Amino acid sequence: METTSRAGATAASGERDPGVGGSAPGASRPVDGYLLASFPWYGLDQAFAGPRWLMQVGTSADGTVEHGALGHGDVPTLKASLPMADPAPDAQRFAVVVTLAHRPLRRSADGTGVLEATSVNSAAWLAGSGLLSYTWPHRMERSLRQDWLEQQTAIAWELADDLSGSDWSTLTLPVDGVPTPFHYRESEYGWVLAGSAPTAHIGAYGRGMSAYGLAFAVVPDITAYEG
Repeated sequence: METTSRAGATAASGERDPGVGGSAPGASRPVDGYLLASFPWYGLDQAFAGPRWLMQVGTSADGTVEHGALGHGDVPTLKASLPMADPAPDAQRFAVVVTLAHRPLRRSADGTGVLEATSVNSAAWLAGSGLLSYTWPHRMERSLRQDWLEQQTAIAWELADDLSGSDWSTLTLPVDGVPTPFHYRESEYGWVLAGSAPTAHIGAYGRGMSAYGLAFAVVPDITAYEG
């Protein structure tokens, strides 16, 4: 699934975009990309009373919004409180919900090929790679981090491609009040889950917040995530 990302409330470093909430009159807002989507966005339901924030959307080569993520809880950061120290697992408490549009097999933007249909596997991959982007070990030397990230990314891809494997279990969570099965796995870096709703595929990842008590729902007003 070839997409490009459009920055929202967090950048690749995991820090909140300093432009959020301070756009000049007439300037585009981070939420604008979300408003272009032809599918509804999913987030945690109204039982979650903590902070909510925009992250980023992914677009295809022709500019169509294909997926995006919404954050809940603490804004994750790669900065450790002490040099070369890993934060405690519960030092940051966040859950990120990824919405991926249902897309059948379709022609690429240049008309020369066919793009794969989106699937639960795609949602699992987006969630798994998203978790990695915020949880690499701080104790690791900077020169080794890229090798570690490439290795872990390859593992995340393999895991997402085999949702029936022993690394995954089944977790049933409400989606708009309807019990929905999800594929679920845990690691030392956090948890990842993926499933399907009637209007989109849903992926999620988090750390410090238990996935077992979560519930998902269509976001009634995406601008509420602007902060």
